[in-house]
Amino acid sequence: MIRALRFLLPLLAGAVSALGFAPLEWWPLTFAGVALLFWAIERSASVHSAAAAGWCFGVGQFTVGLFWIATAFTYQAAMPAFMGVVTVVLLSMFLALYPALAAGLARAWPRAGASRVLVFAATWMLSEWLRGHVLSGFAWNPLGAAWLAAGAVAQAAAWVGALGLSGLMVVAGSGLAIVRKPFAVAAAFAVICGVALLTRFALPAPAPAPATGPLVHLIQPDIGQDTKYDDPAAHIEKYLALSRTALGSPPHLQSIVVWSESSVQDLVEEDVGARARLASLLSPGDLLLFGGVAVIRNPDGSAAAETNSLYALDSSARLLGRYDKSHLVPLGEYVPARTLMTWLGVARLAPGAIDFLPGPGPRTLELPGFPAAGIQICYEVIFPAAVVDEGHRPAWIVNISNDAWFGAWGPPQHLAQARLRAIEEGLPILRGTTTGISAAIDANGVVRQTVPQHRAARMDGFVPRAKPPTLFAQTGNMLPLGWAIVLLGLSAIALRRRPR
Repeated sequence: MIRALRFLLPLLAGAVSALGFAPLEWWPLTFAGVALLFWAIERSASVHSAAAAGWCFGVGQFTVGLFWIATAFTYQAAMPAFMGVVTVVLLSMFLALYPALAAGLARAWPRAGASRVLVFAATWMLSEWLRGHVLSGFAWNPLGAAWLAAGAVAQAAAWVGALGLSGLMVVAGSGLAIVRKPFAVAAAFAVICGVALLTRFALPAPAPAPATGPLVHLIQPDIGQDTKYDDPAAHIEKYLALSRTALGSPPHLQSIVVWSESSVQDLVEEDVGARARLASLLSPGDLLLFGGVAVIRNPDGSAAAETNSLYALDSSARLLGRYDKSHLVPLGEYVPARTLMTWLGVARLAPGAIDFLPGPGPRTLELPGFPAAGIQICYEVIFPAAVVDEGHRPAWIVNISNDAWFGAWGPPQHLAQARLRAIEEGLPILRGTTTGISAAIDANGVVRQTVPQHRAARMDGFVPRAKPPTLFAQTGNMLPLGWAIVLLGLSAIALRRRPR
């Protein structure tokens, strides 16, 4: 019984910690969950048992935090809906290897207490970096995202990035676990929550920077995934109608219209008529940015692959540029080990028999008459230090997405991570989505305008001004990884000075 509780406690702690993420944002529970995990690590008999506790914590956190993924399978006729639940559990069991690594390395440190807290913060930052780069490439919900609900603390991402915020969460939560007296634990927890409440409610949000342009109209048509492929022509007309209400309002100012990911199913590079139909809503000087598909063809003209792309179109129906999504979603946009998976009956969630190809990475599009824009499609925006072309820094970022797959919890979590990227880079981000949440985020990560989920509407406004490149923008993930090394160094100094 006691052995079972040893693993049940971190499992529950992980599940509780996930409630600090959007949409609930019960961030004190994230502190508490991390504290319980570190308490379990400190009392583990071995490195292996500590790693097992970390794995159980990860299974609990990822299962609760990512359960929205199961909703996507309800739109796939080729696979039964219960596969969504199975996929979430299996994915969580795999992703939990990363917190298991952090917990095991922390327990391997020969000195308990404050020194191990610093080591655990360092190993956690390293494990989150690995999660975004090695094997999984799934950086969703870093632990530090819970700080967004705690106000000004999240602004530290401009210096330490999201990984650094995760390390700070580990220090704050684990620090509770090394306080020996229950009253002192309660007092310390109250102080942490009090400081976070102060930064959120007592201190004013950063003042909005002057919005100097461009004028942008985000179009959210509220087309559900269950009807997305039923009548493409009617859906295009819905986009056009919402756009005309924006562009037809006098006086007309030179504008950019933004439609969501995969909003146009016509092959616009090959179909002149489709381009002309889209351009008909634009006046000279206006631009349309929209999501579509490009087909990569074999020499015989047959389709070899596709790209998930954003196009820029002017009023004369010219395509001014194209950006191809780089970070593709496994099973969403391509099937890993397709031959084996097909034999097992696993299909791609998006319709189609051929896979998408990835683009080369972040790119800045020159937009005649407007400031240059960085482009991110869908969940690409969750990757720290991978959203901006370093050689050509944009003035703002356009993030188009189709979040209609992801139930109630996925879209607000997606928005939260876009806010982290805005803080890290010091750049405003405008998100155009199919069913919500569309938003204008300023360079401090503050949401200035929004269209909620499941509402057909447009959002009009000038893009907030960019800030000078932040420290994180100049150094990238080398900065939080450097902080991890500093924490390990401080722990090593404390170890050398321990009494003999």
